[in-house]
Parts: sequence; structure tokens; C-alpha cells
Amino acid sequence: MSTKYESRYASSPEAVKAYDTQQLRDEFLIDDLMQKGKINLTYSHYDRYIAGSAVPTVSLKLEPIDPLKADYFLERRELGIINVGAKGTVEVDGTSYALGHKDALYVGRGNKEVVFKSEKADDPAMYYLNSAPAHTEHPTKKVSLSDANKLELGSLETANDRTVSQMIIGGIVTTCQLQMGMTELKKGSVWNTMPAHVHDRRMEVYFYFDVPEDQAVCHLMGQPQETRHIWMQNHQAVISPPWSIHCGSGTSNYTFIWGMAGENLDYTDMDTAKITDLR
Repeated sequence: MSTKYESRYASSPEAVKAYDTQQLRDEFLIDDLMQKGKINLTYSHYDRYIAGSAVPTVSLKLEPIDPLKADYFLERRELGIINVGAKGTVEVDGTSYALGHKDALYVGRGNKEVVFKSEKADDPAMYYLNSAPAHTEHPTKKVSLSDANKLELGSLETANDRTVSQMIIGGIVTTCQLQMGMTELKKGSVWNTMPAHVHDRRMEVYFYFDVPEDQAVCHLMGQPQETRHIWMQNHQAVISPPWSIHCGSGTSNYTFIWGMAGENLDYTDMDTAKITDLR
């Protein structure tokens, strides 16, 4: 089997207060991504969100996993894809979409066959995948990095000078609830998503990449007055519950992909935590 999956159940903030380091990592860290020749998926019970990867050294077909109880993966779901590897192609019901490095593809509900391919097997595409339940069908659409809506945030003085590229988001792509984009930290900056915030109406997953060898990112989570941390390596992801902050600081600059789903599509729907209030 080229597809592997696991399920993660929801945890209350009261329970998480008592978790040790290993429990935090077991519940929230996704560390088996970007394995050559495989599709790896994690099914979260926060908003039934799926995060995963596909690295095709041969063609890989997206198959339904048991929790979906579906005849095909997108029977009741939508899918977002961002390629963080070399050039490749994603075929959706026979239509091919060429994806270069950092290109995105939205695939709407009802498409029966999704096949991942690489231009070169020895230098494969590396597809990061996010999926959420969908109530209706929307057209499949490719979004290149140059097509993204870009926000310049932060500053070098506060070590968070960064470019946010909104890719699978309203105004660019019509979705049911899935949103995805990419944040690139500039040289000399290490902090992401600061000031921190929570959005009780949506959950989120962060996928860290472009983390240099022998460097790491300390991802912060938990309630603003009861924070926890998870050390992240390159090509790892972390699940952020609706009640949790999601921010971090690296030992170098890096890039991460954010994906979220929930009650609404308002990107600015968040409750900011003052930096001086964090505990």
C-alpha cells in the first residue's frame, strides 16, 4: 500500500495542561511527511481536517481512507495542494495541472480521481495536502505563487519581517471552508504570527519547510495564559486546536504553509493575544 493514515482525536485545553512533552508531540505533531513513494495522511477530529503529503517516485493515486466511509476521497471533501519539491503534475479526472515549486492547486468536491506525478523520479515533486469536508462543488483551480495575494507584515526590528502569500482563499479561489497560504520569513527574522492569536471558529495546521539542516523552529501552542511548545524540524506539521495560539520562533529564517477550516471564511476573524499577556 502506498497510502498510510492515522487518526487524531480532539483534546480539551484542560487535559493538555497536564501533557508532558511526548504527549504533546503524540497528539499534535505530524512527523511522517514527505516520504518518497508514499501518501501519508493524518485525519484530525478538529473540523475533520486532513493534513498529509504525497511524494511520487511513481504515480500515486489518492485513495479514500477508512474514516471517510466514501467510494472516493473527494466524495464529500475538498482538497488543497502545495508543491514544496521539484516540478510535477497532478491529474484531476483526466485533466493535468503542472505544478512548480510553491505552486498550489485547489480541487473541488466530486472529482473522483486525483493522481500525483513527478517530472523526475530522482528529484520528485513533494505535495503537501490539506482537505476539509465540503457541502458543494467548486471548480478546480491552479494558483501559482505569483497569483497569490501578498501581505508584507512585521519588521526586521521585531525579528518578524515576513511575506504572507494568500493562495487558496476567497477572492482567488472559491472554496467551501478550506483556506491555505504560505508565509516566508526574511533573512534575519525568525518569529511567525506575532502577536499571537486564537480563532475559536476555526482550527489550523502549520507545515514547516525551508528549515535549514541542523536548525529548528520552536512552535508555541496552548491557551494564551497557559502556553506550551513543540520543537519542529523541516517537513513537519503541527495541529492547532481552535482554543490554541499558533506561532513560533526559529533558529534561522524558514517558510511555513498554513491551512485552516471551520465555521467561516473570514481570514481576519481572530482574537489577538497581547504579547505582554502571554504566559
